[in-house]
Amino acid sequence: MRFDVITLFPDFFTSPLASGLLGKALAKKIAEVNLINPRDFTTDKHRRVDDEPYGGGVGMLLKPEPIFAAVESLSILPRSEIILLTPQGEPLNQKLLQELASNYDRLITICGHYEGVDERVRHLVDREISLGDFVLTCGEIPALALINGVVRLLPGTVGKVESLKAESFETELLDYPQYTRPPVFRDWEVPKVLRSGNHREIDLWRQNEQIKRTKERRPDLWAKWVARTQKSSE
Repeated sequence: MRFDVITLFPDFFTSPLASGLLGKALAKKIAEVNLINPRDFTTDKHRRVDDEPYGGGVGMLLKPEPIFAAVESLSILPRSEIILLTPQGEPLNQKLLQELASNYDRLITICGHYEGVDERVRHLVDREISLGDFVLTCGEIPALALINGVVRLLPGTVGKVESLKAESFETELLDYPQYTRPPVFRDWEVPKVLRSGNHREIDLWRQNEQIKRTKERRPDLWAKWVARTQKSSE
């Protein structure tokens, strides 16, 4: 998988791309990240990438010319998707990450800044993605989240593939509580069922805890899980 990131701040990615499982995956060539600065495609001496919005208003907008030029400088590859990171996009979730990891070999991400991008940039992109219903200072944060979420789904990144199947959101249920040693810490005890060795009882306990936790914390996911379960039993 190849990621081409259109960003005004390439240094933002230096440490995260070299750390943890993501850093190991890139070192093993499971994925590669190419950082492109739109300032390199400006034509004025000040290398200006932003300007005031027509009609007035607060803040600045990213100009379309450098972004178009940066994207169009890339070679054309099959199974590619151009993504604009913006609060106006579709929410990033596990299902979307799975779709991107399974269906594409290359993702081109455009990191927004200031008050956003010139509306004409949207003619360039295939989809818009949002990290959530809030506003950040830059598009690099959601771009990094997207890269991390996709790369960890690629074969070879996570050692135990089975662990991916039991995580939060994989089945619309949140993850179950997990414990490690010691068995008792400050009067909080690990549930006895987890120390029983009875795998059938453990699996049942975990599923019940997933249902309980999802129902309490994410009723929206709980409703989806109930609907899917009912449909599959028909």
